[in-house]
Amino acid sequence: MKTVPYLLLLVGPDLAAVGASSELRRLVGALLTYALITAALMVVVCAATWAICSSSGSWHAASKAKAGLVVALTGAALTGGAMAWANWLLHLGAAL
Repeated sequence: MKTVPYLLLLVGPDLAAVGASSELRRLVGALLTYALITAALMVVVCAATWAICSSSGSWHAASKAKAGLVVALTGAALTGGAMAWANWLLHLGAAL
């Protein structure tokens, strides 16, 4: 029965086994960068739209801009934390 815990230590993801893994990492990093830039720009646009619509009295458009701001902030937070979460999951999987 001592072989089962030893075999469990050998189980884990082998990211080097994926062909062209360096290009895959670079591609995913570039996509995350574009997503984060887009989310940050949407935060600026939605905040400006919310401010303009609130000051002009257009409450319906202001509420839509407020919802867009919440979605953009959530998207920026999820995109920013995606790589850290993936690394945490890989570390957790290797530790099991």
